[in-house]
Amino acid sequence: MNDHIVIVGSGFAAYQLVKSLRKIDSTTAITVITADSGDDYAKPDLSHVFSRQQTARDLIKQAAAEFALTNAITLLNHTKVEAIDAQLKQVNISNASGSKALSYSQLVLATGAHAFVPPFAGNAADEVITLNSLAEYAENQDKIASAKSVLVLGAGLIGTEIAMDLSIAGKQVTLTDKATHIMPSLLPELLSASVYQTMVERGVTLKLGQTVESINRHHQQLIAKTSDDHNTEYDVIIAAMGLKSNITLAKQAGLTTQQGIVVDRYLQTSQPGIYALGDCAEMDGQVRAFLQPTMLSAMALAKTLAGNLTAVTLAPCLVKAKTPWFPLSLSGQTTRQDASWEITHSGNGYLAKAFDPETEQLLGFIASHDQQASAFPLLRQLQ
Repeated sequence: MNDHIVIVGSGFAAYQLVKSLRKIDSTTAITVITADSGDDYAKPDLSHVFSRQQTARDLIKQAAAEFALTNAITLLNHTKVEAIDAQLKQVNISNASGSKALSYSQLVLATGAHAFVPPFAGNAADEVITLNSLAEYAENQDKIASAKSVLVLGAGLIGTEIAMDLSIAGKQVTLTDKATHIMPSLLPELLSASVYQTMVERGVTLKLGQTVESINRHHQQLIAKTSDDHNTEYDVIIAAMGLKSNITLAKQAGLTTQQGIVVDRYLQTSQPGIYALGDCAEMDGQVRAFLQPTMLSAMALAKTLAGNLTAVTLAPCLVKAKTPWFPLSLSGQTTRQDASWEITHSGNGYLAKAFDPETEQLLGFIASHDQQASAFPLLRQLQ
């Protein structure tokens, strides 16, 4: 069999791999299989579509057919991978045309992740919206556009970004989380408190340290009952409570999985010839969901697939939050419990540095507003 690389998925990871491959190999056959349309778009843009009044169509950078032509690939969209036969090196696929087996020489799983939504009580639990893909936004954009009041579940990075953007777009926004402060996995409590105060001043209602117990529909309104025994009406409820890697296909194929599909430094799974990339891949016990590690991983994997075995080297990445009321750049270990913090406030921003209490080495940093100019010099210190 001639070399044939099959990639499952069409998100950022999959398309970065295609682009990286084509820079070093213009001839090997590549087939991309995706359950959705396969249009190329920037997923982070979903956090600020409301204030920009953008539709799903506005976010498309390159239509699927054009992307396939530009990169000389076969794109099978609206197609589901039913199973992987690692012994025969085949994937079984199905679409409107029927079912068939497709052979591969190397297989890459870039199946991404799905939004986590807990099983709420109530007759409208299935009406909770998630915005983890272009298709999900397309399905719900009219409903969100016409809404006046919105409840956002989850005060992490994405939930906070969405809450700010909806408020800028003129919605009455409530943000809730069982955590007691904003962005608990990224910010120490001092900076989190500053973000909290800024959001309150801008009109966002914050209900932290609470959980939603039930969601029920009453006529045109959704009624959310929170753990403080309050019932509040909303037009729309959006969940931004974190992501769970899509590992079902990998598990069915007998690959080793934990939080994600377990891979080594070459992004190879427990089965030779099968690789995993992006939000579905777990390396060294971590799923790295940010763009920079995915981009670096795609570049390394492209070299490996082209015959030049290349390990992934991941440096600390810079995270830039799309929180316009409180712009943030951060990297490293910013919530380590034993960190020693040095926090300064000057001009219009904070500069917070976390140090190891024993070695006094820089562990991480957070820069806000006009202090963000310090981010890249500090990033080099981490590296």
